[in-house]
Amino acid sequence: MPRWLRIGVVVAALAACTHSAGADTIDVNGVMRSYTVQLPAKKPSPLVIVLHGKTQRGADMVARTAWPQVAKREGFAAVFPDGLNHAWADARTKAGPALRGPPPGTDDVAFIAKLVEKLVANGTADPHRVYVAGISNGGAMAMTLLCARADLFAAGASVIMNLTDEAAVTCHPSRPLPMLLMNGTADPLVPYEGGHGSSYFAADGFWSTEETLAFWRKLNGCEIDDADVADLPDKTSMDQSAVTRISSRCPKGHDVVLYRINHGGHRMPGFAADARFPKIATRLLGPQNSDIDGAETIWSFFSRFR
Repeated sequence: MPRWLRIGVVVAALAACTHSAGADTIDVNGVMRSYTVQLPAKKPSPLVIVLHGKTQRGADMVARTAWPQVAKREGFAAVFPDGLNHAWADARTKAGPALRGPPPGTDDVAFIAKLVEKLVANGTADPHRVYVAGISNGGAMAMTLLCARADLFAAGASVIMNLTDEAAVTCHPSRPLPMLLMNGTADPLVPYEGGHGSSYFAADGFWSTEETLAFWRKLNGCEIDDADVADLPDKTSMDQSAVTRISSRCPKGHDVVLYRINHGGHRMPGFAADARFPKIATRLLGPQNSDIDGAETIWSFFSRFR
């Protein structure tokens, strides 16, 4: 996501957290990696790893999504890691122009795995209820983690991201995992129909959302066709978008679901604005849907699986 969307304001991040949230670091192959964790009232608890988009930090997810509020209400731990150079080393090697990735050799699979292992070992997280959700570059990283370390997670979610040939060919999960996708049909960075987006910052080679959905259905042993297509209530006509939920016929516990944000942009659906300057964000990234909240919807999905 463009650099101007970065929040990076520590005061705002702390204000959004509960008193039990705090910043910490962990050594990964000699590199100190940072993260913010919001601890639950009771331990062990479910754990959600929330991965930011490119040019962002974990503080942006704290300040501009409902994850802290949902975690506090539902009693789960939430951790917001920071990517190096404000980016994640997912399975792709190609990036859009002027958008550098993390330093060569960065192993973000090892980072997240070590973070999960630490939170399980210290009694914070229930090892059977660990989930990962990411947006944009973080969505690609979430899929990379599910492909590489399915043993660590109970379910995953990817927002405004599709697979590429590179990501798909390296995806060999050790077991099927429930998967939620949430993509906008008017996304200028990650086109719903695949290919190259209209934005200057767009990368090339994206699969379509339908191809990405079919990939996860195949991995999970689901049937090819949609199980149900439901248009959700258009609660806010001013947001220029609406939501369709597309479910799959899958073996029990292998669920795959797509939330198609009709006319939605490269934005996290939410009841509050996901950017400091919403009008600029809408002009550059497309509309943000406010009929559903991304964090609320994803947690509702995650909470069914262990």
